Amino acid sequence: MHSLYLDIFSGISGDMFIGAMLDLGVEFRDLDRELRKLGLGGYHLHAARKHKSSIEGVKFDVHLEGEACGHEHGHEHGHEHGHSHREDRTFALIRGMIEGSTLSDWVKSRSIAVFHRVAVAEGKVHGLPPESVHFHEVGAVDSIIDIVGAAICLELLGHPRVTSALVVEGTGFVNCAHGRFPIPTTATLEILGARGIGVTQCEEPHELVTPTGAALLAEFVESFGPMESLKAQRIGYGLGTRNNKTRPNVLRAILSESTDGSPTHDWLTDQVAVLETNLDDISGEILGHVLDKALRLGALDAFHTPIQMKKGRPGILLTLLCEPDDADSFTEFLLLETSAFGVRRTLAQRRKLQRDHIAVKTPFGTVQVKRGLLNGKVVQAAPEYESCKGVAAMAGVPVKEVFDAVRRLLP
Repeated sequence: MHSLYLDIFSGISGDMFIGAMLDLGVEFRDLDRELRKLGLGGYHLHAARKHKSSIEGVKFDVHLEGEACGHEHGHEHGHEHGHSHREDRTFALIRGMIEGSTLSDWVKSRSIAVFHRVAVAEGKVHGLPPESVHFHEVGAVDSIIDIVGAAICLELLGHPRVTSALVVEGTGFVNCAHGRFPIPTTATLEILGARGIGVTQCEEPHELVTPTGAALLAEFVESFGPMESLKAQRIGYGLGTRNNKTRPNVLRAILSESTDGSPTHDWLTDQVAVLETNLDDISGEILGHVLDKALRLGALDAFHTPIQMKKGRPGILLTLLCEPDDADSFTEFLLLETSAFGVRRTLAQRRKLQRDHIAVKTPFGTVQVKRGLLNGKVVQAAPEYESCKGVAAMAGVPVKEVFDAVRRLLP
């Protein structure tokens, strides 16, 4: 099994990622052939060996019809901020285009998942459901090519396990369709935050991580950190356009052979803090209040379990899961809101299924369904409660009937 390490010391964008994959050995003609399965027109691809700060690598570009061949969309603000003259697409339209293509199921599911991450982030910023989000900035042809092309490249490399260096972002401001915003941009910060990815700013006075780059990291990278016993077999460099002030505008990708003998899985990994305390003198009303408030404050989960304490006393084990960076604040919360004299803390590794969302048409209306995928195969599917609740209210039927209707339609 191969492993791919993304050394993102100078950030990441979609075109830089594809350039690095081409430099690692992905055949340009294979990438072009697969992308044609989307049925998109009005563009042609270009990849050339160039130098950036004396480092040789591959510069990947999408040239649009009607624009000069000198157009480069690599790692500039114009790449994903301000395509007002290009076609505006919704997440639903982009998803339909990908689903209707002849691309592999793995490429389809992962590409849609990347777009869904961006849709959720944009929807949160603008107060819209993901399906209704208009991709003013990531709906252009070149950005669709970047996202779908990234998934194609990983498939052509044999689905390597992907890890990455810690995320480093620049400082300053960018001009985008929403106005002048500080770096990291709103979408980038939302995407990274939703996955629990930390970001540290450096002295570079430019954007280093684009929204597309952030979504690719959130979707494909299993873990973030420094290299560990890495034996490089091949090294690829994807070049950006800008000449940075403090570091080369280059993405370094390192392909190595994994020797741990572990099976290939494309699940997501992250780390959570587990806070626990034993209680035998708290009322049910206060306990219910604590659980509700913890979830409102951003806990990942909160629950209690019956236990037997010292001297045979019945009690409960109160457990709270949160992001590691939030552990101190939630520890204080438990000490103030409960009768606890102490809180135990451990860090736990999680393995999570890849996720996407589909719309299922029932006799009562269309319901959103969350699916869990492992190695491209759907292994879990669950109707979204709020979607079922809304459809049931409109149709005047019990929520249970909507749930049952959805389940009958799922494969």
